[in-house]
Amino acid sequence: MNKGFFIILTLFFGLLSAQKNAYSQQHAKYKMDIDVDAKNYTYEGKQTLTYTNNSPDELNVVYFHLYWNAFKPGSMMDQRVTSQGKNGDSRLQINGVSTLASIPKDEEGAQNIHWIKQNGKDLKFEIQETIMKVYLNSPLKANSSTLFTMEWDAVIPMQIRRAGRNNREGIDMTVTQWYPKIAEYDYDGWATFDYIGREFHAPFSDYEVNIKIDKNYVIGAGGTLENPLEVKGYDPKATLKTDKNNKTTWKWTAKNLLDFAWAADRDYTVDSFVVLNGPKVYYVYQKSEKTKYWEESKPFVTQFFQIMNATFGRYVYPSYSFIQGGDGGMEYGMCTMMLGEARTLDGLVGLMVHEGGHSYNQQIMAYNESMRPWMDEGFTSYYDDIIMHQLFPPKSPQANPFTTSIDRYRNFVKRGIEEPAGWLGDHHDNGNAYSFATYYKGELFLVQLGYIMGEQNLALVMRTFYNEWNLKHPTDRDFMNIAQKISGMDLKWFHHYWINTTKTIDYGIKEVKYDENSTTITLENKGTIPMPIDFSILTADKKVVNFQIPLNMTQTWKSKDIYGDFKTIPYWPWTQKEYTLTIPYSKSQISALGIDFSQRLADVNLEDNLVEVK
Repeated sequence: MNKGFFIILTLFFGLLSAQKNAYSQQHAKYKMDIDVDAKNYTYEGKQTLTYTNNSPDELNVVYFHLYWNAFKPGSMMDQRVTSQGKNGDSRLQINGVSTLASIPKDEEGAQNIHWIKQNGKDLKFEIQETIMKVYLNSPLKANSSTLFTMEWDAVIPMQIRRAGRNNREGIDMTVTQWYPKIAEYDYDGWATFDYIGREFHAPFSDYEVNIKIDKNYVIGAGGTLENPLEVKGYDPKATLKTDKNNKTTWKWTAKNLLDFAWAADRDYTVDSFVVLNGPKVYYVYQKSEKTKYWEESKPFVTQFFQIMNATFGRYVYPSYSFIQGGDGGMEYGMCTMMLGEARTLDGLVGLMVHEGGHSYNQQIMAYNESMRPWMDEGFTSYYDDIIMHQLFPPKSPQANPFTTSIDRYRNFVKRGIEEPAGWLGDHHDNGNAYSFATYYKGELFLVQLGYIMGEQNLALVMRTFYNEWNLKHPTDRDFMNIAQKISGMDLKWFHHYWINTTKTIDYGIKEVKYDENSTTITLENKGTIPMPIDFSILTADKKVVNFQIPLNMTQTWKSKDIYGDFKTIPYWPWTQKEYTLTIPYSKSQISALGIDFSQRLADVNLEDNLVEVK
């Protein structure tokens, strides 16, 4: 064999092997001992971390997140809020002025690292605000593990953003993103995004966490409590086990979580109930008139888990806790921190459904939210609308559960400040633009795919995606791979337009001509995103007849949908601005005709989409 050809062949098969094995997943195992000084809102921590490098790469450094270092004047989070002014996160400002800038010195968040060792040997480390870079003494080879030990102390920050002390509902401590957390390393390298106030990412990890705190406190956490008979609140038969300082040690464990979060308060009540074929659900909150809807919410939360298990995939953890705390609602491993006071039952349930939905997307599917927040928030919002539509049916009939979200998107587009969904989470210039790019466009990404491929295909895509990628770290490319295989369609064009641009959909009826036995309609594409078009008529005897005008780029087209069967007519090339079709119905046979009777198409102008025939 020719030597040059042999080298090329070897490189070719090497590349194939590398592509096949490109996906890898790191793993961490934490053992923590935490001693809380509740009076001063501080704690001391000791941590043993077994870190396994399952990647094909040798690592000479590792990185840790120190999120609480952001909660102080002059931090990057403070700078970002200040520069954005009233366009920034309202939870971090008053009248456009950053509240971080005025945090007293003794209430600044802090994670002070005393030392870190690898296999018993001291390591050099550097801290840049919320990121700690650690230089290894011994390189961590592929498919091997190493042991890190460290000690640190921390100051729980003033309650501002997710974590902190004394939130506005009187919860003493919300302790989230609170320990030195090793960063994710994967095919894209280290995920070392600075904490500016939004999203998180981490490797799946196992936890053994012992929290020593004053005996009068009750802790709610995302995990399994291993000693309920020794602590307050979880078992009526409990006998408190305290040390000489009147402290109780809470022992928690968890497996395959992105993080471990907890909250503590002296007035917490703990309720629990079991979802059939689902998790055990804990409510950890302050019982009062202001939180009266928590008790009424239980059957709705039960239905939420049952619907998600049946339509998306089974919840993989043994329990889930709704914990009163934080600054709104924020998802963590096996729990959410949320404000507990609610004016209406559906308002409370809506918050629980959304945050509970994150347990499937943010935790179990574990997208990199810093890079693709639209996948987590958008996919969660998609199921949020479906489930709330079932739990609290609207008083006025709606064609589908998404009409309100589509209307809000249309109205926002008119403001002219939209930003692409593909931007990094913390790098949006406008807080409202971030919300619409992430929540609404992320949700409508799925709604539009349902419109393009048919809802029954989309349901199969979502289920398959969950089954193949749960407890991993999928990207949108992994999702699109499944969507294209199941639908048989080329959908790359749509992904590009919807996620990477702010272009919009705008189709309309330009002209209608009636003949003796037929009607000719001219449609116009006035927008900048091409789409297949569902065109329908309502006959005089109140029957709906559907026609599908395929878009040539999809290569394959749907023949049916839950919204009706479709007669497929010749495709509409994406470069062509107008399209004419003739249907075998006279004017007297038609009551109305129009684009998208299902009202799923995110067309920004509906005024020319429907013609009533009189």
